[in-house]
Amino acid sequence: MTTEHVLVVGTGREFPARFRETGAETSVIVRVESLHKVREPALNRRVIGVRADAPDEEWVALAAAAHAVHPFTRIATVGEREQDRCAAIGAALELYTHSVETVALVHDKLRMREKLADLGVDSTAFVFADAESDVLAFFRANGPCVVKPIEGAGSAGVALVRAAEDVPAAWVRASGSHEGIPAAGVIVEQFHDGDQYSVEGFAEAGEHVTVSVTRKYSDPLTFVELGHVAPAPLTAAERSAIEEYTNRVLAALGVEFGPTHTEIVLGADGPRLIETHVRFGGDDIPSLTLDVTGVDLADCVVRQTLGEKVLPSIRSSSGQGSSAIWFAALAGSGVLESVSGQDEASAVEGVTSVQLLAKPGAVLDGLASSESRVAQVRAVADRPADAVAAAREGVRRLGFLVRAKAHDGATV
Repeated sequence: MTTEHVLVVGTGREFPARFRETGAETSVIVRVESLHKVREPALNRRVIGVRADAPDEEWVALAAAAHAVHPFTRIATVGEREQDRCAAIGAALELYTHSVETVALVHDKLRMREKLADLGVDSTAFVFADAESDVLAFFRANGPCVVKPIEGAGSAGVALVRAAEDVPAAWVRASGSHEGIPAAGVIVEQFHDGDQYSVEGFAEAGEHVTVSVTRKYSDPLTFVELGHVAPAPLTAAERSAIEEYTNRVLAALGVEFGPTHTEIVLGADGPRLIETHVRFGGDDIPSLTLDVTGVDLADCVVRQTLGEKVLPSIRSSSGQGSSAIWFAALAGSGVLESVSGQDEASAVEGVTSVQLLAKPGAVLDGLASSESRVAQVRAVADRPADAVAAAREGVRRLGFLVRAKAHDGATV
């Protein structure tokens, strides 16, 4: 029997090791500046470093050269950053992965909106903005709107416009420079008022199954996520509507396999899309999903990548209890001096994990993106509301000493 050889595009985090645990061999192709993040590099058949600004053709050529010597049987990527590279390599080497078109539609929010509108899947009004005046014109025609970079994640650059005076700051935020986000432009979208959810799904041969629906709690101005709970407290009719709508979105975008993380608003007009991703969610959402469904999404990725059918085991899983996460976010600017109260937070009934996201010495500058959050607490309980309450109480017991910035920018 031929040994599987998986080409991991990007660092892959723990996944190369997980593939090797099954008996497969691995190679990694990654940006040069991320080479140091490849775990146990010597255990791979090879590690290939490529300049971040190299064209897809260079990534493909280097992968093809390795493939000619020691053929790859599978290809995979983790996270979002190298999905376009993975799609290009997969197409060139005839290795099954997401199509170049699907990745482009998922990454480019403008193209995604255009596709969904053309197919009648989502009626959200939107426009590409070349200048601040485009945002103002859209607001005057459509009312409250969301302004954000066409590509990106972690709520970086996202702003809500509720009044004309909000437009200048929203334009600066969305059109500015954000680490890891290409300057692809700005999109303005109709704002949908309602509760926010994310649908944790898995696909196989074009068939989509909802693993869990997560309730999201976000900052009302920046949309940075402050907490999550699974399963979301929904009626059977609400969950059915969310699942049906999400499946239509994913089918329209050509998603055929793997984990999906789709963020939606459930308002008076039913579900409406915020954005979708062909990966699992961040913010420890896979851990919440595992807690309440027994489904290990990472394990499903490994098994599916190696050719195993995973939907039968996902369907046979059974849910129990609720799991929540809450984040600590600090207003204002300064330098984090110290953190206290971890033991007190861990002592809250139901709390399962207390994790610091920022170390002493970190420079804080308000809630700009998901990277701005300084700590997180996870908790379990029988009911969603109780799990959220326990996680929030854990955060409340944490203490943060911050050396504030003076008006001249110095710290005091």
